[in-house]
Amino acid sequence: MADHPDLETLLLGPVLPDRECGGCTACCVALKVDTPDLKKPAGTPCPQLSATGCSIHAVRPTICRTWFCAWRRVAALPDEARPDRSGLIVSVSFNRAARHPFEAIALTVLALPGSKAVAIGMAAHVLDALCDRPIAVWFSDGQRKMLMHPENDVAQIVLSGAEAPPQLAAEVALWRQQYAAFLA
Repeated sequence: MADHPDLETLLLGPVLPDRECGGCTACCVALKVDTPDLKKPAGTPCPQLSATGCSIHAVRPTICRTWFCAWRRVAALPDEARPDRSGLIVSVSFNRAARHPFEAIALTVLALPGSKAVAIGMAAHVLDALCDRPIAVWFSDGQRKMLMHPENDVAQIVLSGAEAPPQLAAEVALWRQQYAAFLA
């Protein structure tokens, strides 16, 4: 049986061999986990998280063994973009109950509590590195969520079904093809 890459690998690429989590445990606190092995709300530390990292690392749940943030997968993100250094965590979001087609499958850039990433320009650098592919990119500061990619004019045309002006026709067609299943 051939190996089939998972959706995260298809969207972001494989895990980079030269990037390790090290002391970063941002995902252990920031992200919601709802799997058979582990359930925890977003913004709450995993019950297995200790001052020195995961207390059950050798036998951690499958989700913890197989999930990797975008910093571990996207070479264009600099070393300073590691979540514990940048104050940003980037993950692929799958939302079966999406209210908006671009929420169904997207990248979410989440500013961690107390993050200075916007003020120091790291958020812009991370967004620039991610907004080069036909996958929606959202930015959230924990209170608000804003669609960053595609740009607003393109998003409105894609969602409305309106005819695109010539200068946007190819881009709109690409987004419509990519999100066709969610636009019906």
